[in-house]
Amino acid sequence: MSEGELDRMALAVLQPGFEGTEPPAWLRRALAEGLGGVVLFARNVAGLEGTAALAAELRRERPDVIVAVDEEGGSVTRLEAAGGSSWPGNMALGVAGDEELTRRVARQIGRMVAAAGATLDYAPVVDVNADPRNPVIGVRSFGSDPEEVGRHGAAWIEGLQSAGVAACAKHFPGHGDTVTDSHLALPAVRASREVIERRDLPPFRAAIAAGVRAVMCGHLLVPAVDALPATLSRTVLTGLLREELGFEGLVVTDAIEMRAVAALHPPGEIAVRALAAGADAICVGVSSARGESVYALRDAITGAVREGRLAEERLAGAAGRVRDLAAWYDAQAEARKAVARDADEGLGLAAATAALRATPAESPGPLTRAPLVVHMAARPSQAVGRATPLTLGEALGEVLPGTVTTQIYDDGRLPDLRDTGRPLVIAVHDAVRHAWMRRLLEEALRARPDAIVVETGVPGPPAGRVYLTTHGASTASARAAARWLAGAV
Repeated sequence: MSEGELDRMALAVLQPGFEGTEPPAWLRRALAEGLGGVVLFARNVAGLEGTAALAAELRRERPDVIVAVDEEGGSVTRLEAAGGSSWPGNMALGVAGDEELTRRVARQIGRMVAAAGATLDYAPVVDVNADPRNPVIGVRSFGSDPEEVGRHGAAWIEGLQSAGVAACAKHFPGHGDTVTDSHLALPAVRASREVIERRDLPPFRAAIAAGVRAVMCGHLLVPAVDALPATLSRTVLTGLLREELGFEGLVVTDAIEMRAVAALHPPGEIAVRALAAGADAICVGVSSARGESVYALRDAITGAVREGRLAEERLAGAAGRVRDLAAWYDAQAEARKAVARDADEGLGLAAATAALRATPAESPGPLTRAPLVVHMAARPSQAVGRATPLTLGEALGEVLPGTVTTQIYDDGRLPDLRDTGRPLVIAVHDAVRHAWMRRLLEEALRARPDAIVVETGVPGPPAGRVYLTTHGASTASARAAARWLAGAV
């Protein structure tokens, strides 16, 4: 193989991010030289039309480029980062319990992703949320029951791919039983192989059976399977995912700058080892301003081939799967045209409303006056990014003008709660994970036992006169909760 062919093949397996809403010069050049993909983040999005124009510019340089985006709905959105997702996330859909509803929501998310010109959606999460303390999965999971996660994951994949966009099940072999965020450190799943087989793998088997086009591996240590992180493990990616589960589509890594693996090896070495293990595409969330980091990855891959550390056949197979996904996308042009005419008005709010649960089940009567909303939340994880969903207080302000909201983080204090003439709503997110939040919640309820508590994350023990759970913090979920509190549901 010539030097030029090897360079093109090495570029074909990379999916880097970049800055701005127009392709920088280095990216145009890399695409012309064989770069196989890019990944879009909120920083690249200027509305659907602007993002579609960006995707079209990328395809002018390379018609078969894979344009990826991380659009889960719920708390993780890139295309709607400016205002929050119009769609409830996975846990809300799992609680609603209607697979056809899940399929319809995913089809509409696919409609949006297709309108933005993207090829591949890094979704859905099919991790089983086995530990409610999990700092990075939580409401991104369909739930804690493997069978239910598998059913809803399969329905979500079918819905999204019916819109002509490729789905990507993540984070193989399962990120749900961890208490470490892989953006910050290497998580370990310390369950036995038997438990992993029974709990974590069934949703991936269901996703494969549903025809998912891609699987994302997680930066996870699973000692019962291998001593290496899953991203770098041939036992996990080839032995388990390919040979045992029979997956034949594209395997993409999670972003290689995440500390879970970045603390172990330089970027080029991570890319080489992941490819050797069985990955086909390397996700790189952050690139240098002039693209030097992307070319350094290319050179590390080609150097490993020349040194015999990465088989040329393995690299060729990975590049072939990238081309196969691009060809599948091209073949779905009619599906994308059809879904463009398939708006499902009101579905997001209806789906979010179906996920609401209250204790006691009967509403005590609607709020008739504008409340004070005390909102307690930890700062968002890197997975969520800078999405700015409508808060519950803002949503209540739409139906009860005069609503006042105060935001409290872990270093904050409660406001003055003595004004009993104004109803009090306390909104918390994942209180089960945060001792400071539970402490402030207890303090607030001692002062105002009449307060209504709204949990927008993973539910814990009921608290307050009314405990309303939304199972997600999307804009759709906030509006659904506000309408319930105001008696409009």
